[in-house]
Amino acid sequence: MTRRSASLRLRLFALILIPLVLMAMLLGVWRINVAQQTSEDLFDRTLLSAALAISRDVAVSGGDLLSISSRDMISDASGGEVFYHATGPGGAYITGYAYPPATILGKGGNRYAPNFFEATYRGDAVRVLQITERMTIENLTGDATVTVWQRLADRHTFARQLALRAAGLMGVLLTTLALVVWFGVARGLRPLLDLQDAISIRSPDDLSQIKRPVPIEAQGIVQTLNRLFGQVETSMNAHQAFISDAAHQLRNPAAAVQSMAEAVKDAPTNSDRDLRISELVSAARSSARVADQLLSLDRLQQPVQSTQFNMLDLPQLLHDTCADMGPLVLSQGVDFELRTLDRPLSIYGDSVFLAEAIKNLIDNALQHAGPNLNEIAVQLSKDSNFVHVTVEDDGKGLSPDQSDAAFSRFSQIEPSEGSGLGLAIAQSVAKRHNGRLTINRVDVGASLTLSVPLVS
Repeated sequence: MTRRSASLRLRLFALILIPLVLMAMLLGVWRINVAQQTSEDLFDRTLLSAALAISRDVAVSGGDLLSISSRDMISDASGGEVFYHATGPGGAYITGYAYPPATILGKGGNRYAPNFFEATYRGDAVRVLQITERMTIENLTGDATVTVWQRLADRHTFARQLALRAAGLMGVLLTTLALVVWFGVARGLRPLLDLQDAISIRSPDDLSQIKRPVPIEAQGIVQTLNRLFGQVETSMNAHQAFISDAAHQLRNPAAAVQSMAEAVKDAPTNSDRDLRISELVSAARSSARVADQLLSLDRLQQPVQSTQFNMLDLPQLLHDTCADMGPLVLSQGVDFELRTLDRPLSIYGDSVFLAEAIKNLIDNALQHAGPNLNEIAVQLSKDSNFVHVTVEDDGKGLSPDQSDAAFSRFSQIEPSEGSGLGLAIAQSVAKRHNGRLTINRVDVGASLTLSVPLVS
């Protein structure tokens, strides 16, 4: 239980934090590039400022020393030392380091524009700025050139410091966010954990609805659980009622079989014994029939399995079923007629259940038609969407107004030797096949029709 909750917590934590970490990495790469560009711009401005200061001092002093402020700026500008070299008109050396980096003419060929380039000075990569101006020094007019340069390593160090500061700031923010998310998810999942604990302490018999308040996102789960609990409770109640009814229905046939068996043992003559044996066989057959119907009804209450349904030829199934029931009907002095079609009709269904439903319709006519029953007829017909199996008799009759009582389990319109399950089973079979069982209105006798869909 705890492991699953922690797994959900970790999943939410990862889903929230991983995208943020990826975004932080992208921002880090962007920030390094920005820091590098910032360093380049800053140091280039430093070089430009140093070059202008040196050029000003050279012009003001007439080629003499630099001012103190210029020397201070040059000695340590933005954390990196600045080197310089100044020449006057005619290329005469004025001040600075003796051997500057080799000059590279800038794009466009304008010698008086500031010229930035990279070069090598004493084995170190440097960034160089060269400015050439027209000036007059001691009545000598010509081009004066100021060259300043700085090590690229100093620039890279400065850029790295900027990137590390940004990375440190993002690291602190991500760490803080991770802690907030971790503990925030735990707090957000607390109602679900409380719900889980409340369900875990329930007894197996407690199927009442969950009324504990939960977040909106979990209300669908709770509603589904409540619906499932309701379905389970309904199913359990139905099974308990079925078991109770089944026990009641089996008690009488079992008692009758036991009583008749004892009567056989006490029969005074052989003829009485033969009569009672015949009655015992009939009672045992009736008891077995009730047990079979109860088992069929219980199977019909189970979920439909697609593997039980197959393509069936209904005329052939009807012919085989009537052949099984024929001897029983004829043995009771009742005419039995089958009117079917001479061509195949395909349906999709369970052959065992369909045969059981048809047998129950025929048996219902035998059990409930009364002493005036002379004929039972089974007819097969079809329309555009359904195929219909109709069982008719000329007995005492059955009205459509009596459908509720006739189709209820263990219910009979009038007392008889039947169990009250035949029509209930037939109706369940019809519903299982997306069909219907109806009582037809006729002038004489009873007529019931089992309708199932044709295969389109």
